[in-house]
Amino acid sequence: MVSANAYPVIGGVETHVWEVAPRVAAAGFDVTILTTDRSGRLARHEVLNGIPARRVGSWPKSRDWYLAPGIYREVVRGGFDLVHCQGYHTFVPPVAMLGALSRRVPYVLTFHSGGHGSALRNRLRGPQRTALRPLLARANRLVAVSEFEADFFSRKLALPPSHFSTIYNGADLTWPESGDTSNDNAPLILSVGRLERYKGHHRLIAALPLVLARCPGARLRIVGAGPYESELRRLAAASPEAERIEIGSIDPKDRGAMARVVASASVVALLSEYEANPVSVMEALSLRRRVLVADTSGLSELARKGWARAISILSTDEQVAVAILEVLATPPPKGVELSTWDACAARLVQVYHEVLGG
Repeated sequence: MVSANAYPVIGGVETHVWEVAPRVAAAGFDVTILTTDRSGRLARHEVLNGIPARRVGSWPKSRDWYLAPGIYREVVRGGFDLVHCQGYHTFVPPVAMLGALSRRVPYVLTFHSGGHGSALRNRLRGPQRTALRPLLARANRLVAVSEFEADFFSRKLALPPSHFSTIYNGADLTWPESGDTSNDNAPLILSVGRLERYKGHHRLIAALPLVLARCPGARLRIVGAGPYESELRRLAAASPEAERIEIGSIDPKDRGAMARVVASASVVALLSEYEANPVSVMEALSLRRRVLVADTSGLSELARKGWARAISILSTDEQVAVAILEVLATPPPKGVELSTWDACAARLVQVYHEVLGG
């Protein structure tokens, strides 16, 4: 499994790899994680959740479009029977795919598509897809994490739907044995995700004073890490309700801590500009939390299924506040049938067997 980043870096792709790799290994595969290290401080060889991982250097250290030529060398020399690229948005996947082609080894790619805080980078997504199309067309299978993503890439790449498999991320947080649970008289509004501007955390900071005007006990907690953290902290400090806003991360290995935080939320909100199948929202639904999302991309798919309330990405602060209050007034969701990480890994194993000819 080739991933641009792996633990201790955390996000949707990294969580996916952390969860599925040991399950694939338990199904009888000899799994290795190939990843990069921009910091130059991480171990070259490490065991991540029971799976051996190899890291190669990458440059430049301060950008997310970095190059990691060592990935090619590892793929070519590794003796692998199958290469699975996790994510498509950096230069790491094409290098891995080229390595697989040079060895005539089958390869699979899961898109894990997402947004970006840079308008320029978002505009470059189209040319990027065009440049990658020859490699993606030669993949033995392309994996989407939602119906939205499968349809989107099938259309944009002009590739037949038969070239794709849809495998949803898992969502199986266990209800905490102890700790706070949600209190709708003093509701906690929770936003979980990498701290990037496109994720929309700042919109909840702006809406909180309006929520408090009608619900004086409300609080906001933002869980994550990323480059937008300093700006979010500045916005929180400038808010008239600064004492009711908390920003910080949780160790992704501490699933109990995450479960306790999610269970304590009355509303989990993700007002992101683009998501394929957000792990944070799926985990909130697994604990039957009320969910508010922006009506975009894969988030709209969740709303169509009746699992979340969706509002326009162009909503004003007042409209966001009204939506939060309306969601608080509704009962928690019932009858939500979610994929688990076991099911996700089992579907991947099925794809691997198909690619390898049984």
